[in-house]
Amino acid sequence: MLFIKNAKIYTMTGEVIENGCILIEDGKIKEVAAELVTPLHAEVIDAAGKNVFPGFIDAHCHIGMWEEGIGFEGADGNEMTDPITPHLRAIDAINPRDEAFVNALKGGVTAAATGPGSANVIGGVFSVIKLHGNRVDDMIVKETLAMKCAFGENPKRVYAEKKITPTTRMGTAAKLRETLAKAVEYRDKIRAAGDDASKMPGYDMKMEAMLPVVNKEIPLKAHAHRADDIFTSIRIAKEFDVLLTLEHCTEGHLIADQLAAEGYPAIIGPSFGNKSKFELNQKTFDTPGVMHKAGVKIAIMTDSPVIPLEYLPMCAALAYKAGLDEMEALKCISINAAEILGVEDRIGSIEPGKDADIVIWDGHPFDLQAKVAYTLVGGEVVYKL
Repeated sequence: MLFIKNAKIYTMTGEVIENGCILIEDGKIKEVAAELVTPLHAEVIDAAGKNVFPGFIDAHCHIGMWEEGIGFEGADGNEMTDPITPHLRAIDAINPRDEAFVNALKGGVTAAATGPGSANVIGGVFSVIKLHGNRVDDMIVKETLAMKCAFGENPKRVYAEKKITPTTRMGTAAKLRETLAKAVEYRDKIRAAGDDASKMPGYDMKMEAMLPVVNKEIPLKAHAHRADDIFTSIRIAKEFDVLLTLEHCTEGHLIADQLAAEGYPAIIGPSFGNKSKFELNQKTFDTPGVMHKAGVKIAIMTDSPVIPLEYLPMCAALAYKAGLDEMEALKCISINAAEILGVEDRIGSIEPGKDADIVIWDGHPFDLQAKVAYTLVGGEVVYKL
């Protein structure tokens, strides 16, 4: 049992509690209130003068799949041999012993959606994981989160070099449509067969992986920077009646009203750093503020290792500096991220019944001088300043 007292608590779903307490038991948040009696035998953390937040969440990164300080041997995020690889699973490539995990915890980030990169038209399955542990199987929050797909320059560049489809945006869209159509046909044959095994289609691992997409159980997680690519992802999602989240959405501020009308959530970034390719030429930290004001549900990403995961709060701070409301910027890396990922029942806010993933800061996380004093994952202190 752990008891945090005298804390300024940002619950992220209610009012800020100026001088509150949190009771943690069996890895869960049991009580949150302005006043609680300190339980007997509880370990006590006096957080006087400190700010307490839920552990922050990166809604799109590749932690554990491109390891720190390693080249080819630790690069396991892109299977660049086939543009259609839905049967790949992030869980099989994540190395939780990579130092990026420790650095993330020191920076107040306790969970992340991680998965394949954007080399392929369909890259495989993303997972949501906690960032503390030795075995990825024990760190899973949601193993089958979403199916990664990619538009724009990346699949074009990779497969143009191999002289196979896709080498154009038309080719990318066609490959995605073809796969979705095959998945619908595969699903319908299974349904028509019923209990008659003789009528079942032959097992197809790729199509099995696509069934949760066409059954609207998981979304396409669509890498798209440029406005036209964003609209193509929406066009195809509507054509096949599948779920969709907009990833990167670099030019989202140029089409914010139209995106708000469509109603798909957007995970924005990485907005820090140079414009490394043409489709990033409109990159700006203005994007989150413009999209939020238009009415789009947003989160903010690092796309780690593009931006190291521990700098997720900095990315939110720069969005705040560029015009995004302060509390909304904090929600972009906490409850908004959790809701877009569909894990808000466990993480993303400080509420009774949720996992005790809590970070105690000696200042405000948007202050670059602020430090994390304690990081808790599942009620366990996994980092202490």
